[in-house]
Amino acid sequence: MAEEQTPPPAPSSSGYTPIPDKPAVTGKDGMSIGRVLFSVRRWWREDVVGTVDQAEVIEKRREDCLLSERYLFMTAMSAGIAVLGLLLSSPAVVIGAMLLSPLMGPIMGLGFALAIGDYQWLKQSARSLAWGTMMAIGLTGLLVFFSPIQTITPEIAARTQPNLFDLFVALFSALAGAYAMIRGREGTIVGVAIATALMPPLATVGFGLATWNWTVFSGALLLYVTNLITIALTAWAMARLYGFQTNLSARNTAFQNVAILTVFIALAVPLALSLQQIAWQTNAQRIVRAEIAETFDQDSRINAVEIEFGGDPIAVAATVFTPSPQLDAEVEIERALAARLDEPVELTLTQYQVPTGASAAEQAQLSAARASEEQAALERAEDLANRLALVAGVTEDDVTVDRTRRRATVRAERLDGATLAAYRALERRIAATEPDWTIELLPPIGQLPQEIAFGEDGPTPEGARALAVIEWAASRIDLPVVLVGNAAETTQAAELLARRGVSVTVRQDRGALRAEWGSQP
Repeated sequence: MAEEQTPPPAPSSSGYTPIPDKPAVTGKDGMSIGRVLFSVRRWWREDVVGTVDQAEVIEKRREDCLLSERYLFMTAMSAGIAVLGLLLSSPAVVIGAMLLSPLMGPIMGLGFALAIGDYQWLKQSARSLAWGTMMAIGLTGLLVFFSPIQTITPEIAARTQPNLFDLFVALFSALAGAYAMIRGREGTIVGVAIATALMPPLATVGFGLATWNWTVFSGALLLYVTNLITIALTAWAMARLYGFQTNLSARNTAFQNVAILTVFIALAVPLALSLQQIAWQTNAQRIVRAEIAETFDQDSRINAVEIEFGGDPIAVAATVFTPSPQLDAEVEIERALAARLDEPVELTLTQYQVPTGASAAEQAQLSAARASEEQAALERAEDLANRLALVAGVTEDDVTVDRTRRRATVRAERLDGATLAAYRALERRIAATEPDWTIELLPPIGQLPQEIAFGEDGPTPEGARALAVIEWAASRIDLPVVLVGNAAETTQAAELLARRGVSVTVRQDRGALRAEWGSQP
């Protein structure tokens, strides 16, 4: 009797041929693992990949990669807004630049072109991306060069050092963007453009170029390239996952296949190097915290750690709350970090003594209060020095501010025809503007009063003012005072000045009483 033959499975409507069932592999619960995997694979091919109109997706992505007038204009406008937002340190303006930026189109195009092996599309995407990048850098550099503001704002500094979080932002944004493009959810691309932030790093590159700041230039360029490569390779992976293959494009030559492979490697190698650098910095941050924690006891808390990898040596600033401050901790930790990182390290360690058992919240509050007070005091001191310099007509370098004693000294310049009495009047005018501070003006050496008038009952009003000038000058200028005149008046004047804390030398003379600078007796 002939054995019945089972007919082969017919192709499905979606173009995929079902895979015949394989011998079942049964798990502990009796369910066939092979059958489950087969069902999942068939569901993905038929219900997910089979519902994607790949030809339409590719056509739309090609349009986004064209080097058109609109693409160049929107890139220029986005670059201009981005650099202004960075210079003004305005996050709202920077977000506006992200919304306008059309750079996501050609970057995604690179990934899709790699996935289907389309050399012409790859070349078009690379050309559009290169022109947009160069135009953005050139325009932003030109704006910064002619701008009166060329300081590194917080918005600029935030885009000079790529880290692991920036990489994950680019990765998740690319996954969302590629999915939205494949599934036809174009509105999602706006949010992806904001999250990825391709234009602000480019504007920062232009800033670094215009100011000849290599640290800013290289750091921002590395961030841009890292984001670009991450997005392109993620788009490639998503396209391959959704079934985009080389048979969807025209027949490729051997040269084109080699060129596509070369581009893929050229994208993958810098990303691998960037990942290596980011991983090293992440590990370095862990080592820094571990070394600081090991130096102090378990009741101590690390409040803040800031690391600047771009400098030489590596700059580390840390704040620790501890019940037992250690004088040699900074030197010991710095030596240990240099040995473990194999790089020179400069550590600035600030220790605050707190009661034993203080909670983290209390320590945080204490840290915030002290930091706020310190910053406010520093700002007040800088403002005071600036105002004193303006009033006295000197530079800020001639003003010394002692915040602890609330005392400020101003070293006055020599003014033509100005007497010591004039400098004393200037000090009183300056001090009147700062009643909470002790203001001292240090005058240049000048001539003391040449006549100190006395009457029958003591110094006249003019004589009293002259003695006041002598007293003031003696407290500001480190030179001894000599009184010259008749015996009665010099003795009386010396006694008056002695009561005010001025030590003088008396020299007898038949002329009118006067004062002069002399040598120490």
